[in-house]
Amino acid sequence: MTYAPAPQPGASRNSPPLAFPLYGASFGQAFGRFWKKYATFSGRASRSEFWWWYLANVCVILFLYAFMAIGAVAGATYDPVTESSQPGPLIGVGAALLVLWSLATIVPMLALSWRRLHDTNRSGAFWFLGFVPFVGGIILLVFFILDSNPEGARFDA
Repeated sequence: MTYAPAPQPGASRNSPPLAFPLYGASFGQAFGRFWKKYATFSGRASRSEFWWWYLANVCVILFLYAFMAIGAVAGATYDPVTESSQPGPLIGVGAALLVLWSLATIVPMLALSWRRLHDTNRSGAFWFLGFVPFVGGIILLVFFILDSNPEGARFDA
């Protein structure tokens, strides 16, 4: 009689352990793995993990900007004598939420980018190319879009 292999720590039935990339990750899986691997710079991240998180991040940021825009209009005051206006108080709440979100995601976003570079068989230090004016961001974008390279397994923890 044969038995199914014992599950590995950190792995569910349908996903590999956190130390390995999850190819074909769904939106929810990518979102969950992003937070579980908060500051993990070793290992790899699949293209789907990276881009699903990127989409989630853009959606949250757009929502917060919309909240700030609504907050600026709602409760705004206008002084006809001086012809000046003051934004509503909710703009400050939206700005504070945006700052908190940015602070909470800066380290894990850097770690995810680092792991995505590993999956393309590049050192995470290539991330610093983003500081090169004009072309650095384009080069990084191309690296993030590239398909996975099996030789990137050398970066697995």
